[in-house]
Amino acid sequence: MMRSQIKQPAAGFTLLEVMIVLVIMASLTVMTTQSIQQALKTKAKIQQQVTDSSQVRDSLRVFERDVNLAFHYTDYELEMKELIKKKRIAAATSTTTTVPGTPPPPAGSVGAGAYNPNDPLDPLNVKDENRQDPVTHWIGRDSELYFATMNASRVREGEQQADFVKVAYLLKNCKSLSAENSRSGGGSSSCLIRRSSPIVEGDITQGGLDVVLLENVTEFKLRYFGKGKQDWVSDWDSKAGDGVTKGRFPDAVEISLAVEKGAQEPKKKISMQLVIPLRFSNNASQDQKAIEAKQRQQQQNNSPFNPPPPPGG
Repeated sequence: MMRSQIKQPAAGFTLLEVMIVLVIMASLTVMTTQSIQQALKTKAKIQQQVTDSSQVRDSLRVFERDVNLAFHYTDYELEMKELIKKKRIAAATSTTTTVPGTPPPPAGSVGAGAYNPNDPLDPLNVKDENRQDPVTHWIGRDSELYFATMNASRVREGEQQADFVKVAYLLKNCKSLSAENSRSGGGSSSCLIRRSSPIVEGDITQGGLDVVLLENVTEFKLRYFGKGKQDWVSDWDSKAGDGVTKGRFPDAVEISLAVEKGAQEPKKKISMQLVIPLRFSNNASQDQKAIEAKQRQQQQNNSPFNPPPPPGG
């Protein structure tokens, strides 16, 4: 007796099911690829924004360091001599004080160690005719600044260079080297220049090597503040300024810096503002100068080398 054989259906997918799966996989692949591309573009955009902001911030950091260490020359040797003179004149005054009832000492007599301006051998009276003290100035305008700073370093071992240099900050058109300007066809842009020179003597506004700190600058404004000024001013000239600024450095500088980035319109604007104090302005106030001048006059009047005029003279 022969048994009938029943065929079982073959396991697998139909063509329609396979097509549906392929369409779903293709859609997922496309969406995944687009998400990855979008994430990469966003990352590149954020990275470019961080880079652009860092460039502006780094330029401000260089400017801040230079201003913090602005070098206003002070002749400390002369100040020490004046201080020693004061002490020795005071010693002369105290040693020549007479006791009531005793005759006054002869004119020009001094005590031991007292200062005698008529003694050519006294080191305080010796003058070096060949000595030329350096003169430092601060010439600041609304978009330019020239001064000397202690922010200097020797690049090569044994290099003969002072601890201070003269620097300048100004705007200048320069050939652009950035990739975005090359793509947009721009060959030049307004650049923030730092000019430096190890030679401080002479005109502080002349000479030096230019270095580009920042490209595509749209705003570079400077303002200055110091004692004697009621508000921020756009000009400060210690060489040929008014009675407040002449011979004096400002106490603080305000800088406003802005750049425009991007090859497409509208361009992204990055702006920053910073107030920078001078650490060592070495400025004697007008009141202090008047007090010191009055003290010197009193010391000269009390000096034993300036005896009072005789009665009836």
